[in-house]
Parts: sequence; structure tokens; C-alpha cells
Amino acid sequence: MSEFVSLDDRLTEWSTGDPVRSATTAAIMALAEACRDLAAIIAGGDLSGRLAAQRGIIIGGDVQRELDVQANELLIDALSGAPVAAVASEEMDTPLPLAVGAPLLVAIDPLDGSSNIETNLSVGTIFSILPNIPGRAPSEAFLIPGRQQIAAGYAIYGPQTALVLTLGVGTDMFTLDRSSGIFRRSRRDMTVPPQTNEIAINAANYRHWDPPVRTWFDDCLAGLDGPRGENFNMRWLASMVAEAHRILTRGGIYLYPADARPGYRHGRLRLIYEANPIALIMEQAGAAASSVAGPILDQSPRTLHERVPLVFGSCDEVRRLERYHIEPHPIGERSPLFARRGLFRA
Repeated sequence: MSEFVSLDDRLTEWSTGDPVRSATTAAIMALAEACRDLAAIIAGGDLSGRLAAQRGIIIGGDVQRELDVQANELLIDALSGAPVAAVASEEMDTPLPLAVGAPLLVAIDPLDGSSNIETNLSVGTIFSILPNIPGRAPSEAFLIPGRQQIAAGYAIYGPQTALVLTLGVGTDMFTLDRSSGIFRRSRRDMTVPPQTNEIAINAANYRHWDPPVRTWFDDCLAGLDGPRGENFNMRWLASMVAEAHRILTRGGIYLYPADARPGYRHGRLRLIYEANPIALIMEQAGAAASSVAGPILDQSPRTLHERVPLVFGSCDEVRRLERYHIEPHPIGERSPLFARRGLFRA
């Protein structure tokens, strides 16, 4: 096991001599401890209680379950001992002040994919670590573009418990060694291949999608007989962390587009808690993350719980989907006959 560097050792090496990095190390280690404890609760299933029981409705209309509440409490308790000025959570209406004047802010989605709790499918925790800008109230301090994140990561609770982390240079995976309780680096500098034939989207919402998304999906669905000239496989797990983990390990593209349903017109995933940290992880692995109007990380949040469309994964496919939205005649993407450099164009 000695060849697998521990998370603690990796962070200590990274942070030496830099106070902000040292603070970030403390915050990440606190989060990792909470994720380890949460993994044990999840592994217990029904023996840990009625984890899928509904507790209420949170801002935006999402169902809050028992495990959502427990995860939120675990993470906040862990961060209360770290140099974190405030924590913002998908489960709370407003940020919670912690150590006033501390150099960091932390945004968390305590339990991504909670609709899967009862089905024994993978769920996860997403976190984003941001600089605390002096003089700004907590409600405003989180409203900065995702490119200003110091670090981001997620934990996935499945057959293995893994913590995927970027410190702004590359993306690494740390797997929980259950015998010691230590996260150890199992993959470093993960890379998402630029091309893919695996897509993840909830096709049940096809009728609600905008025309560019339907056109792109139809082209993929047509397979070898269609304009793409290749077959595609489709996956959908209703757990963004699980989708991201699959894409990091073997490529693919994930879409949660805006659609015509009430409450979905501007997208459904939260920019600060979900889209930004996943986008940083993906970009640092050579993938792309977009709202289809441009990179997610370039957007400036206007509100704490702002929602956005999100597409991420193999960069060639993400860029292709962007072009379907931007080109006035998307047929040019679909057929060599009408492409910009097709039979009738130089």
C-alpha cells in the first residue's frame, strides 16, 4: 500500500509554506473525514435507519430526505473546526457563518443523487472551496465565477468510496482504504478522451427539450445510419456524481439541459454547489463543461441558488453540442453535403 500516497501526505506536500493552501488542506481533510463517516452510514442501508424518508421541501421545490439532512449536518460539523468563514449548502436557504475572518468559503451539495438512496445505486457529495473576499457579507461572498475556486471535489459512495479532487492543476482520485480509514491516491492526472460514443441524458424529457438538443440527440440515436455515422450508447443514473465518475474513467458526455417545463427554463442544476465544482474537475482532466452558451466557469452567479443548464464531458462532443445551439443552420453539422466544407463549399 506504500505506493499509494495518502490524501493527507499529498495535501501536505502541496500546501507547504502557503497559508491559503494550508487552510485549504485543513478544509479538505475535514470534508474527507465527514465523507468517510457518511460512507459508513450509507453502507449500512436500512440498518442505518429510514435514510430515504422525506423530511421536507427545500428552496426550489426539491424533496429533502433524511440522509440529505444527516449529510448536511455531518459536513457542517466537520467544517466548523476548519479555517472556513462560512459554508453554503444546497440544503440551506442562506450561508452559515463559521469562523469569521477565516480565509475560505465552502459550498456543498451534501448528497447528490438522493433519489437513489433506496435503490442501492451510487450517490455522492460535491464541494467547492473558494477564497473569502474581505468586506463582503456571506450572502454575497459566494457570488464569484467558478474560475476563482481554489479547489473542488466530490466523494462517490459505491462499491468503492472514492474522493476525486482538483487543486487547480490536474484531477486525482483517492480511494478509501477501509482497513485503515485513509484515502489513498489510486489515480493521478486523470484524462477524459476528447471523443466519445456514450451519452447520458434523461430521454423521457425529449418533448420538452429545445430544438438543438433534440436535433443532436436524434443524430446520435440514428447511429450508423445517421449523419454521425456511428452507434452511441446511452446511460442515465439520476446521480450526477456517478455520471461524472464514469466519464472521468472512460469518457462520455452528460447533459442536463434547460427545457420547457415550469422551473426548468433556465436549467435545473445549481451553479455554485454542483456545476462549478464539477466543471473545474472536468476541465482539469482535459474535458469541457458548458451551459451551451459558453464555459460554466466563466459565469458570475447572481443568486446563491441560481440554476443553470449543464453539459460536461469529452470536449469534442461538448463543442459539437454548442455549435448545434450557435449555428443558424445546424444541418451544417449533420451532413457532409451541406457542411461548411462539404461538396458545395470550398
